[in-house]
Amino acid sequence: MMKRAFDLTAAALGVLLLLPLLAAIALWVKFDSPGPVLFRQLRVGRGGQLFEILKFRTMAAATDPRRQLTVGRDPRITRAGHVLRKYKLDELPQLFNVVGGSMSLVGPRPEVPRYVACYPPDLRDLVLSVQPGVTDLAAILYKDESSILGQAADPERAYIETILPTKLEYYARYVRERSFWGDVRIIFRTLGALAH
Repeated sequence: MMKRAFDLTAAALGVLLLLPLLAAIALWVKFDSPGPVLFRQLRVGRGGQLFEILKFRTMAAATDPRRQLTVGRDPRITRAGHVLRKYKLDELPQLFNVVGGSMSLVGPRPEVPRYVACYPPDLRDLVLSVQPGVTDLAAILYKDESSILGQAADPERAYIETILPTKLEYYARYVRERSFWGDVRIIFRTLGALAH
């Protein structure tokens, strides 16, 4: 209950304070390339329920939806998209996901069904027992995930066999040790990571 109250208050306040920035980014995305301002994608949430995650669109609108990994200097990324991704500004619309209740500020990052299918059953149940988050320790560790995958001979395989298992360890650790003050520390660590 305390976590939800904190999420709702902080996310709503964040939306209000960031409204001019959100509006400016929306206009930038709209005029930078044809297509919608927001990118919507089905992710797996608490209890295995699907929900639509919101992001500012950073790729060309005609992008093949079956390609779900972004690798290195992906040619699909727009000019505005490069900047938004670098500073994680494309994630800001997820504050609306938090206000709506499909996400929390802190929690395991939600994956697409294709990669959730790779979770070992015991970890799947554990990770999906909590609300997914906008940020967590794995998101901080892999904030340059696209660049890491860009150096792999087979990015898809590298993600499934190397990055995803490490992320799952962090997700499971979060679920087992989560606390209000732990969430606050992760939020400040996220802000610190974005500043560098």
